[in-house]
Amino acid sequence: MAEILALGISHYPPLSGHDDRMAGILKMMLKNPELPEKYRTPDGWPEGMQREWGNDEGTSAAARHRADLVGWMNKTRKALDDFNPDYVIMFGDDQYENFREDIIPPYAISAHEEFEFSPPANNVWGEDPERKIKIKGAAKKAKQLTSALIEDGFDVAYSYKPLHHPLGHAFYNAFLYLDYGRDKGFPYPVIPVAINCYGRAVIAQRGGLPRFDKVMTDDDFDPPAPTPNRLFELGRAIARIVSEGNDRVAVISSSGWSHAFLTKKNWYLHPDTESDRKMYDAMVSGEYEPWTQLTGKEVEDRGQQEILNWSPLMGVMSELKRKPQQTGFVDTWIF
Repeated sequence: MAEILALGISHYPPLSGHDDRMAGILKMMLKNPELPEKYRTPDGWPEGMQREWGNDEGTSAAARHRADLVGWMNKTRKALDDFNPDYVIMFGDDQYENFREDIIPPYAISAHEEFEFSPPANNVWGEDPERKIKIKGAAKKAKQLTSALIEDGFDVAYSYKPLHHPLGHAFYNAFLYLDYGRDKGFPYPVIPVAINCYGRAVIAQRGGLPRFDKVMTDDDFDPPAPTPNRLFELGRAIARIVSEGNDRVAVISSSGWSHAFLTKKNWYLHPDTESDRKMYDAMVSGEYEPWTQLTGKEVEDRGQQEILNWSPLMGVMSELKRKPQQTGFVDTWIF
């Protein structure tokens, strides 16, 4: 009988970079020409933002935030190593990386024999950005999973090689952060499941920052992301399929829950932490109904596009009738 371990991590802020760069996107959002004057300086910000910004533009707070996140990454890695899976299924978003104008699947399984990426430039480890890091794939298991999902009514896309980008940041950041000491590598074969979390902005904004150079209308935006409930059901199906085998399988979500630069109602300056906390509390208590009832419009309003990477993990947990054993909520105003 299969054994399943469910894990989740953030793949942001950019922990591969230095502390003085961690608030970089906030600084870009301060250049929004539509930003009300009162928000252009810390005096007009919420108290929590002011406190993190401090007198060094967030550098000191970044060090503390990094320590909290890396502490949880290390705990997660220990749980993974103690479990010693036969392979890993990882949910992550593709932000105009591997999938672009030629094809945008709602979700896609990578049945690759191997994955390759390089560390980012000017990284905190001092590693050569030209170095190639290789991660083993679980191609045979990925094909079997894809076949079973299609037979279960999920018309999932799949690939045998990269299209535009070897591996999206949701995945390679997870490999870097789960080996933050850069001394263990990542020996477990992986099945990446790329989710189109950015939906209406995946092409219009290239899966990233809001555009300030033009007024965006509904005609400029793309079709929406898959619904939270459909992704939840995808996770339930994956749990059923994996449970029928005899493998030890780790299922990992790699994603933050919200981004300030997606939260229009807050002028792209800070996230909707209250909404994040509600979803977190529901997860901790094992009450998954809020996850099935979440709508795409609510996701966009809250800047929670990437929480869609957690929807299938919640489906896995629900199908297995579990709730989390250990959790941590590491929030921030400015990173």
